[in-house]
Amino acid sequence: MKILLIVLLVAAIALGILGFLIKAALWLAFIGIVLFVGTIAFWVLRSKWNSRGQEIESR
Repeated sequence: MKILLIVLLVAAIALGILGFLIKAALWLAFIGIVLFVGTIAFWVLRSKWNSRGQEIESR
């Protein structure tokens, strides 16, 4: 799962850079930014969920 998230981050960065380089395709930059932020948010939430599960199991 970690590899998938890294691939999504790289794809989002690539879309963002491509969108800013090609002004006609500026919408690609917005899609890249949204994907980047969404992937980071998912990654953070998932790590919090996993740490909570480990805390409950250790009690």
